[in-house]
Amino acid sequence: MSAQYPVARPRRLRRDPALRRMVAGTRLHPAELILPLFVKEGIDAPQPVASMPGVFQHTRDSLRKAAHEAAEAGVGGLILFGIPAVKDARGSAADDPDGVLQQALRDVTAEVGDALVVMADTCLDEFTDHGHCGILTPSGDVDNDATLERYAAIAVAQAEAGSQMIAPSGMMDGQVGAIRAALDGAGHANVPILAYSAKYASAFFGPFRDAAECAPQFGDRSTHQQDPAGPLEEALREVRLDLAEGADAVMVKPALAYLDIIAAFRREVNVPVAAYQVSGEYAMIEAAAANGWVDRERTIMESLVAIKRAGADLILTYWATEVARAL
Repeated sequence: MSAQYPVARPRRLRRDPALRRMVAGTRLHPAELILPLFVKEGIDAPQPVASMPGVFQHTRDSLRKAAHEAAEAGVGGLILFGIPAVKDARGSAADDPDGVLQQALRDVTAEVGDALVVMADTCLDEFTDHGHCGILTPSGDVDNDATLERYAAIAVAQAEAGSQMIAPSGMMDGQVGAIRAALDGAGHANVPILAYSAKYASAFFGPFRDAAECAPQFGDRSTHQQDPAGPLEEALREVRLDLAEGADAVMVKPALAYLDIIAAFRREVNVPVAAYQVSGEYAMIEAAAANGWVDRERTIMESLVAIKRAGADLILTYWATEVARAL
């Protein structure tokens, strides 16, 4: 830059709304937003999640309604989480063709699958009685390779129920490769995988565990989710491995506390980068707004712009339908 003040005056481009809108470097679009939705077996009315105001555990009927609203708003995708009535140690309901998640996938893809992308979380924590993301050894550790077999079966069941994308979130080593091989072997070679490549053992997940009823009954998930204090190179190693195994898109979770990881992924990869604005991020803004401490709408939009500016192509957010309507 050659000119200096008083010739150079950056405020010239900020002096009115039309100018600011014209030169904005970061823009949100409804098609970039993905709405997480929860469906619970055995309830006859949607149940509010106390720690996430405005979020519900849906019935199959209310889920269809929420899906239609998202589609009408222009939201780009939905990701479904299922809560079965009966849980066991191996998460049998996760790949049951008649399980709540597979039923919900069939419902939603039949009605709005042409308008947006319907996908499902591919994990076990919502389905196991112990609340962990995989099969446990007798000592209580998560057995990585035994869990891969379950993930492969779940992914195929989801694809056969109509899931248009598979989103493995368990952070097991080799999960993308195992799922890719299973999908291809079952005739689903065209179903893409959105890999949770950098998922951190985060305190920001707390309210989600109320919504999905998946809190661990003992211990935590630090043996497989990444350490929040871990080095950047660890996250980059994870994403390189997922791409080598066949991931079509990659994800960082959570979002706001990991903008540096999102930016690093965007520099590193040539596939879409997603970021999950998680339950804790949502709950904090809603709580602060309810107390009058922040402007709710401005804070929501600013948080999403920050995630987009960091490099996210896709954003999973519980405000997807609301924000899509506002854009």
